[in-house]
Amino acid sequence: MSGSTKTMSGLTIGALVVTTAYTVALGSNGWLWFGWVVLGLVTIGMAATRDS
Repeated sequence: MSGSTKTMSGLTIGALVVTTAYTVALGSNGWLWFGWVVLGLVTIGMAATRDS
């Protein structure tokens, strides 16, 4: 895994923690979860293209 993919993975995990904390504290926000899903898909796409 390259450095940029590791960085994106860390960012995705951090965003999940922040999104979950926001949901627990203030209630669910659909756009926040949508953004996290998009970020996760981009990270998976980066990992898939780097490994092949």
